[in-house]
Amino acid sequence: MAEQKTQSTLTVTPSQLSVGNSRHFIDTDSIKSSTTVSHDSRHKIDKAAPKIVLATLNARYFHTSFGLRYLYANLKELQGFCEIKEFIIQTRAIDIVEQLLASKPDIIGFGVYIWNIVETTDVVSLLKVIAPEIKIILGGPEVSYETEQQTIVASADYVLTGPADLSFYQLCKDIINDAPLEKKILNSKPVELKELASPYQYYTDEDLTHRLLYVEASRGCPFKCEFCLSSLDKTSVPFEIVLFLEQMEILYNRGARNFKFIDRTFNLNINTTMQIMQFFLDRMTDDLYLHFEVVPDHLPRKLKALLAQFPPGSLQFEIGIQTFNTEVQKNISRKQNNAKSKENLIWLKDNTHAHIHADLIFGLPGETFESFKDSFNQLYHCRPHEIQMGILKRLKGSPIIRHTEAFDLRFNPLPPFNILSTDRVSFATMQRINRFARYWDMIGNSGRFKYSLPLMLSDEPFDDFMAITEWIFNKTGQIHKINLKKLFELISQAVEALYPQKHALVIAKIEQDYHAAKLKSLFSSLHLYAVPQTETTVKNKSLQRQQRHMSK
Repeated sequence: MAEQKTQSTLTVTPSQLSVGNSRHFIDTDSIKSSTTVSHDSRHKIDKAAPKIVLATLNARYFHTSFGLRYLYANLKELQGFCEIKEFIIQTRAIDIVEQLLASKPDIIGFGVYIWNIVETTDVVSLLKVIAPEIKIILGGPEVSYETEQQTIVASADYVLTGPADLSFYQLCKDIINDAPLEKKILNSKPVELKELASPYQYYTDEDLTHRLLYVEASRGCPFKCEFCLSSLDKTSVPFEIVLFLEQMEILYNRGARNFKFIDRTFNLNINTTMQIMQFFLDRMTDDLYLHFEVVPDHLPRKLKALLAQFPPGSLQFEIGIQTFNTEVQKNISRKQNNAKSKENLIWLKDNTHAHIHADLIFGLPGETFESFKDSFNQLYHCRPHEIQMGILKRLKGSPIIRHTEAFDLRFNPLPPFNILSTDRVSFATMQRINRFARYWDMIGNSGRFKYSLPLMLSDEPFDDFMAITEWIFNKTGQIHKINLKKLFELISQAVEALYPQKHALVIAKIEQDYHAAKLKSLFSSLHLYAVPQTETTVKNKSLQRQQRHMSK
């Protein structure tokens, strides 16, 4: 499978696209060989043929680095000397270093994010031991704030904070030309979108076929939700819609079918939203997939009418709810019409084929266990396909830290900088919610228990699922590495122990879910009871007949 690949290398000239580790490379007739890397601190870059590598560590191979392609697109005359190397965080740091050094780079630029900071730090540290002459440039949101205090920054040569689409080129030019640079940390100036070269042509054929393509019709966000870095934006700025759709047309004609829009508020400007949605609806195919992040309380009638026309499997909406607690919303400067949001969620579920992925965040200032439970219950009854249970993280630069003292916010000092406790939520309770979130991903969000889960949960789904969560954890002590067959067994046993009156009905639905999962073992081989059964053969046969009847 594509996700199992560990590295993708992009080498691009204006006339040629190629994927590293293949038969295609830069035309060597037009570019001189790069200078061999040495350990001499006086290493000089061959100005006629400098070698630049843009690198990052993705969570999975399926994801592509949009930021690196923007940097590449705006490298001007240096573009022919640059390649993109993408890795996944599961790859050993020393193996990544080996592949990077194989390109004999003079400069390596790393995109650094909260999900890859640990692994990238290891890579940079190794590079500075093995090849200290290579200039290391860092960029990305994780190093754009509180920059000087970070371990990775100490190992790097330069850091570009803010949007580095254009400043990376200038820094590379200065390094190549030995221009004096007095500062290690350089602040990138705001960029006019019309000044940027488009990155879309630098998606390779491999990307188009096997990976998710990131695109953006706008940058920025007008809202001020304090847990989010986008709250620092002054507003949302759109790309010119005609030019944007021209780029989408080119990608589509090249075979692109997986598009993830990273706009923070895709449906903010309804006229633009309508144009984009109509563009894709007119080109609908069985394999076209579109992901959007949408504002939950802003779905006018004309947009609803358009959304209802999309077929199953073509749309996914990520909808940030975060909390229904009005006091907490006020604390974090979040403006949201809760009644309208719930109405729109239900409408989307009932009237469109879109997959609804809704987000909640636990640990926000002022949130309690009980108020979060209420938010979860309200959201569950809106029936989204997934409820993503996020734990508040301290993103560097986010305004949420202004509440640290007032609400006694205590964050993990290590990545991912998650909240550990607040004045209203103890560490023990936070751990309970963490386990709840993990089991919910395995059971509620996986789609593998769509028949049985609704029977397990009542009008108070949070309490019911928390009980199941704690029963399984007390039984196993695990929240990871539970195989699917074992998970079916544990769920059945938990229901038997907690809700015995439901057990027979749940077993019948679990059997449906089990067969849908297409596991190799027979359902009859599962241990569905917490306590060994003492029923007679006659009773067992009667139960089996009952189960078969209820599963029809």
